[in-house]
Amino acid sequence: METPPAVSLPANTIASPKGSDKIWCMLSHLSAFFGFPIILPLVVYLAMRKDSEYVACNARESLNFHISVILYGICCLPLVLIVIGVPLLVLLGIAAFIFAIIAAVKASDGQCYHYPLILRLVK
Repeated sequence: METPPAVSLPANTIASPKGSDKIWCMLSHLSAFFGFPIILPLVVYLAMRKDSEYVACNARESLNFHISVILYGICCLPLVLIVIGVPLLVLLGIAAFIFAIIAAVKASDGQCYHYPLILRLVK
């Protein structure tokens, strides 16, 4: 009797989360609400990148997002002098709030959310 051929998964497929992986991912995305926007995702990424690809992907995306938001905020600061910076900072804050919540919901569903318009500094 012949054995069926092995089914290979696409390269970008991430294994399903195990144990407390979802919690770590959600904490990474919501870390700005706790006051640790870069520190918590960095610690989670460095501690769990070899244990779980799911946690590593979410923590890496969160870290890139928080770094990008801080850089965009720094770029908006000089624009405050010509008044356009204030609405831009408000929009940036609202967008960061909404995207972080969307990413946390996706992480709780077992997916890795890819933020739009971020700098992919951590690979």
